[in-house]
Amino acid sequence: MKLPVLKSTLLLAALLCLSCKDNNSKENPKLKKDKIKTKEYNPVIDKPEGLKTPEGMVWVNGKTFLKGAKTNDPFAMNREKPAHKVTVDGFFIDITEVTNKQFKAFVDATNYVTVAERPIDWEKMKKELPEGTEKPHDSILQPGSLIFNKNVNAVANMDNYSQWWTWKVGANWKHPEGPESSIENKDDYPVVHIAYEDAMAYCKWANRRLPTEAEWEAAAQGDNDDTIFTWGNDFETLTKKANTWQGVFPVKNESIDGFEFIAPAKSYEPNSNGIYDMLGNVWELTSDLFNVKYYSELDTTKSIINPKGAKTAFSPDNPYQKEHVMKGGSFLCHESYCASFRISARMGTSFDSGSDHVGFRTVATVDMLE
Repeated sequence: MKLPVLKSTLLLAALLCLSCKDNNSKENPKLKKDKIKTKEYNPVIDKPEGLKTPEGMVWVNGKTFLKGAKTNDPFAMNREKPAHKVTVDGFFIDITEVTNKQFKAFVDATNYVTVAERPIDWEKMKKELPEGTEKPHDSILQPGSLIFNKNVNAVANMDNYSQWWTWKVGANWKHPEGPESSIENKDDYPVVHIAYEDAMAYCKWANRRLPTEAEWEAAAQGDNDDTIFTWGNDFETLTKKANTWQGVFPVKNESIDGFEFIAPAKSYEPNSNGIYDMLGNVWELTSDLFNVKYYSELDTTKSIINPKGAKTAFSPDNPYQKEHVMKGGSFLCHESYCASFRISARMGTSFDSGSDHVGFRTVATVDMLE
């Protein structure tokens, strides 16, 4: 997807993080070399005896599996290729995305203010934009976040995604659709409008961390080692297994899966590990930096041990900002446009941006709990 030229609107600046399309740029920034061992490695597989499982989490056994695009996946993008073997140690992971109730407990305990609630510093922001970008009008340069425009009637050009995204002043985790909305009676919904900085602050408070992309895929695979979806390879069961878009995107959602937009946690069956909603509903942040050339630089002849991802972020669609990998797709994913309801799907999101379809879940390792 080619980005529109940035002029004087905060909306277009924020939309830089939302590209779904693939890119085959030949840029080749320096990548972090993940730990590769030629000798046999013995991962931490089983949960140590006597170690209590934290509330709301489940143990994921250490395993070696195929990370990245599957050979029979018609939706696979170049940034997911080539598939490669990775080994991860066992860990605990949240069975759901962090919910509004959980995030509220964190805010109540710490008085934390999310990125979407803070005044915007134009002098800081312009350093991350193309030189010469004009300052937006003060009416736009206000705390807020991106929300999906539910009133789209027609789309002239699918490359112009500003048609279905709106910068909403006053939108944040407490007011997900704008200042007049609330999360009342939505304790069990995934918290959204969360920037990477917000997720990291929550993790520090909770003695957790974000999963690596490899850990996330290991958890999503469950008992499997090489499947497209968390339940296997059957695309026909998607509407029964995940909250995604059905109908004509972005004009009409037929809600065959039971939800037009975001759904409460645990609305669909868990995978074989007992983990809910790893595909669809909301995108989930990981700790890995997003680099479209990362996979192509790996030595795929050897198993990679506990990979942490690229050393530097790079996306030609968003060259001015540092992005992190997010996984799993959201309620807006549709096969005609953004088929990211797959385990291997990966997209970048700017570290200081949030929206109404991005959340997160956390992990804990043995050493963190001991």
